[in-house]
Amino acid sequence: MNDSASTGPHLFSMDSWIGLAPFEKMLNMVIEKAAQGHARLRMPFLFDFAQGAGLLHGGALVSLADTSVAIAIKTLLPPQSHFATISLESKFLLPVKKGIVTADAYIVERNSRIFKGLATIRDEESKAVMEFSSVFKVARSVDITTIENLPIPSSKNDPL
Repeated sequence: MNDSASTGPHLFSMDSWIGLAPFEKMLNMVIEKAAQGHARLRMPFLFDFAQGAGLLHGGALVSLADTSVAIAIKTLLPPQSHFATISLESKFLLPVKKGIVTADAYIVERNSRIFKGLATIRDEESKAVMEFSSVFKVARSVDITTIENLPIPSSKNDPL
């Protein structure tokens, strides 16, 4: 495929600030909750998301976790702010063989334009299947002076 029109750059508009981008929609992610530095998203394990052994592909899990932290950050930033993941780490705990996975994410630290987030992905039986941490940087063009202190949770199991 050498058609430059199909390889970008691509411009699109999102339905709302707290919304999903095309890639996230392709993975059938759904935002269940998003407020005050927290987010909960879910995603089904569809056939197309399987790796060679029939398990949910690790990249799909990482995408869900990364998106959940990004949505948590969006609850703290002014609409249309630009920010991006600058590092991430994932720890796979259990394989996912079926069902719907849920990511609970929250922002745990902010230092000027740097936001740190944590997410736990659980299977349908509420077993933790992945722990995730990431760091995002907010663009210089974003006015961060209006961002209040973060509501830091007392534990990563705090309900949303």
